[in-house]
Amino acid sequence: MATGTATLDVVPVTEARASWGDALRAVRVVWKRELIRWSRNRTRILTTLVQPVLFLFVLGSGLASLLPRQGGGLDFRTFMFPGVLAMVVLFTSIFSAVSIVWDREFGFMREMMVAPVPRSALVIGKCLGGATVATIQGTILLSLAGLVHVPYNPLLIVTLLAEMALTAFTLTSFGVFAASRMQQVESFQVVMQLFVFPMFFLSGAVFPLTDLPRWLDVLTKIDPLTYAVDAIRRAILSHVALGPGSSNLAHPLTWGHWALPTGFELGIVAVVGLALIGGAIAQFSRAE
Repeated sequence: MATGTATLDVVPVTEARASWGDALRAVRVVWKRELIRWSRNRTRILTTLVQPVLFLFVLGSGLASLLPRQGGGLDFRTFMFPGVLAMVVLFTSIFSAVSIVWDREFGFMREMMVAPVPRSALVIGKCLGGATVATIQGTILLSLAGLVHVPYNPLLIVTLLAEMALTAFTLTSFGVFAASRMQQVESFQVVMQLFVFPMFFLSGAVFPLTDLPRWLDVLTKIDPLTYAVDAIRRAILSHVALGPGSSNLAHPLTWGHWALPTGFELGIVAVVGLALIGGAIAQFSRAE
């Protein structure tokens, strides 16, 4: 007896594999998740700007009244503006990194870690997402530049956006590296308090880095945020009319008697950022 053989149509299945396409898609998904989370939290957008605005217009105005002769024709708030931009980028970047600890604490991180994509893609997407959010926050504050006598020059705006983006990437990488092995939000917050405020105050955001005590001068030089703030400040001051008494506030960052070029400063920030993201990738690649 002849038997017939039935042919069944099988629906093709695409196997998940760690190809470049999958890795890039994972980077895009994590990056987009950061933007969606930020855009839906309007309270976070507003509260992140409150402290920098207070520093700029309250503290800056108070210090300006004490330093009229030293500043010459340069408004002290103009001097502080680059540091306040860095402040927004710093706190936004660190806040983005803390979500890693939240995701680990509530189990979402485990789902991401078992995805069939390189863990480096998750880290890169997280750093790019946090850097994008921090740059947007800095751009919002940048809209107030005219109130502190900073011109809305197109070339200056593009330069500041690029410098803020690089700074945001490095700071987010630092936060992700610090959060990579932490299990509780409270532990992350304590550790960040030990680093964030010292980084900010040592960067020269609120005072010029000239005629400092030797120990303080050394600390400012090992702070990577110092080089970002100085690069942003030099970009702004190159478009501002300086009075004869402004040399102390407009003095560039130096190593000994060598005034550091802006490109060299940004190179330091970039190298630190790459080293930190490399460390974060190494931490995430370890077995849990």
